[in-house]
Amino acid sequence: MRKFEKISFEQFKKDIEDNKELYDNLRLPSRETKYAAGYDFHAPYDYILKPGDILKIPTGIKCIMEDDDVLLLLDRGSMGFKYNVRFCNQVGVIDKDYYSNPDNEGHIWIRIQNEGNKDYVVNKGDRMCQGIFMKYLLVDNDNDEYTERRSNYC
Repeated sequence: MRKFEKISFEQFKKDIEDNKELYDNLRLPSRETKYAAGYDFHAPYDYILKPGDILKIPTGIKCIMEDDDVLLLLDRGSMGFKYNVRFCNQVGVIDKDYYSNPDNEGHIWIRIQNEGNKDYVVNKGDRMCQGIFMKYLLVDNDNDEYTERRSNYC
């Protein structure tokens, strides 16, 4: 199974705000066209990123996926090309075991930086990044002794 879900309202209140209407109006990531590879994540609220500023943005979304899947979060092409805004970590990597981890339910966040010379304005509901599912491979002599995820890395 592979799907996006909203985080619980309790987690939403901790991470964003105690606003049921804002929570109810969150949009799950979606593809804009039939052949789009990426699922567009939508801004949960308005924000302005001034030149030189960095902003950590909650999505209100978590994702369940197959055992050999990874979700890659990428900026939208226009962010860098038109505005010189980019992800601080260049590519976000969401592992399967991030889903419903004990620290934050697997709440996906992005962190962007405006390296341009004008304000970057995003309105509630605008597409702010895209997620692409990919399969990954393991080496033949992969270690089969693993620990459980204990931190959210955000």
